[in-house]
Amino acid sequence: MKLKMYEFKKVNSTNDIAIKKIKSGTKSGIILTETQKKGRGQYGKKWISFKGNLLMSVFFEINKSISIKKITLKNCQIIKKSIQKFTKNKIKIKPPNDLLINKEKICGILQETFFQNKKKFIVVGIGLNLVKSPKLYKYPTNYLNKYTSNNISKLVLFRSIKYLYEKKINYFL
Repeated sequence: MKLKMYEFKKVNSTNDIAIKKIKSGTKSGIILTETQKKGRGQYGKKWISFKGNLLMSVFFEINKSISIKKITLKNCQIIKKSIQKFTKNKIKIKPPNDLLINKEKICGILQETFFQNKKKFIVVGIGLNLVKSPKLYKYPTNYLNKYTSNNISKLVLFRSIKYLYEKKINYFL
């Protein structure tokens, strides 16, 4: 399934835009933005969104009976596989939804599921520190380009993730 891209300069949250798209009848797609004003992480935590990092949400209909645990693992695996080819460093999944290199968070994933017209949808928010990471008091962070031999462009990384979602989307149906 091809996922249509919707590109923005600045949004409150890519997940919020995806939810609005679903509510207006769009069944699937990808939201990409340069900056977010109100990016969020798990449990309502704020996601610090630096310009130059990859800020996106993938959304599509899913099978009503698929477990959230399976969905979470599959999303982490898709994103990990999409970015692993750019670095020799091992990327680890820290349950439930973070990706780490050398015990430092480089990516957070926020999943939201809901029903619209008796169909179940998922919105997968992806915040990937590509060029800069926030300094957090309790949690070590870093950015992907620190662990690559050549700086990866945001567009190349986006295309890698988009391609794998399009290839693996049937898993969720």
